[in-house]
Amino acid sequence: MDSRVEHHVEHVKHVEHGFGPVWNMTSRVLVLGSMPSPKSREASFYYMHPRNRFWPVMEAVFADPSDPTDVAGDTPQSRRGFALRHHVALWDVIASCDIMGASDASIRNAVPNNLTPILATAPIARIVTTGAKAAQLYRRLIAPTLTACGIDVPMTPLPSTSPANASMSLDRLIAVYREAFTPYLP
Repeated sequence: MDSRVEHHVEHVKHVEHGFGPVWNMTSRVLVLGSMPSPKSREASFYYMHPRNRFWPVMEAVFADPSDPTDVAGDTPQSRRGFALRHHVALWDVIASCDIMGASDASIRNAVPNNLTPILATAPIARIVTTGAKAAQLYRRLIAPTLTACGIDVPMTPLPSTSPANASMSLDRLIAVYREAFTPYLP
């Protein structure tokens, strides 16, 4: 091995979610990712990696084109306000897990978040998961608990907005998310 070549090796580490959900009494759709990326954990907010397409998708789906101030912005505060204005709640399936970097494929020993307080209080009509791993973990770790509590909110799996999901164009993501959200919003 050439000793002049630097190798960046990420190791599996145990991580805690680190910040709570975004929701209020008008939230209609609950968006669940798997576990926040290192950039999101650093910022203590959802979808904060600069190349993640979640916020551009949300703006395309929800922003009022006649109101130039109706934008998500780039700070946790502006994004929180945008989500709540548009009746969107944000959280993740996992409270803690072992993970390598931001790789959903590496997730092990996942401990789920308890969604019951939000679902028993807010008028959530639909849960959507962002990415295949979030959907898989939701079905395995959360759905049985909700069923046991008598909570029946349908879940729709959506594609990941991560830059790792390069096979899906921004336009296609927008179309899929718009179709999923539109029927459940006032």
